[in-house]
Amino acid sequence: MSDETGDGRTDDGTERTDGTTAADGGWRSDAPDFDDGRRHDWPGDPDWPVRESVVEYETGWQTAGYDLVEHPDGSTKRYYWTELATAVVVVARAGDDLLMVEQYRPTVRNTQLELPAGIVEAGESYTEAGRRELREETGFDAAGVSLLGEVQCTTGLLRHTRGFVFAEGLEPVGREPDDNEYLVPRSVPVEEAPAVVRSPPTNDATLEGVLLAREEGLL
Repeated sequence: MSDETGDGRTDDGTERTDGTTAADGGWRSDAPDFDDGRRHDWPGDPDWPVRESVVEYETGWQTAGYDLVEHPDGSTKRYYWTELATAVVVVARAGDDLLMVEQYRPTVRNTQLELPAGIVEAGESYTEAGRRELREETGFDAAGVSLLGEVQCTTGLLRHTRGFVFAEGLEPVGREPDDNEYLVPRSVPVEEAPAVVRSPPTNDATLEGVLLAREEGLL
């Protein structure tokens, strides 16, 4: 687990707040012109030549297209991708309880018990976004937020990066949910959390966050 320094980077240099990661080396020229106020971690330079990069549609929530990639044997293939803004997932411990939220997911048509999570805004670090999302969704502010890790999700299809943070020293301040969020704050005993998040219906972000925190000895 890494604490962030004042410049928005972690102490091992892995996080930036300008829409790139340390491995990227900066924005690529083929990146779409994102102007939605969200953070986007566009991929860095490719190991295999990209002969063409095409954006086929944009919805305001996702951008999708394909790269025409040259294989090592000289053949080419279109690799289709969908890009989503960078997200943060919050593992928040309040004493012997883990803070969660219950919400209906129209996409999969069921209600799930989840860790607080949301989109990282442009210029935000994971820890800043995590503190904001925790306050909005659960009504608690955190005295300390630290980075657990960063992953790329569903890499055969998505360009989507997700950061996991751990929040502690929680104090109630009142909820500020977005207009389109219908959330019910819940708490789960820490000792029961791994079993609870493995029980269907569940989702990858919640399961990964709890297991990462447990691996770090935080749960």
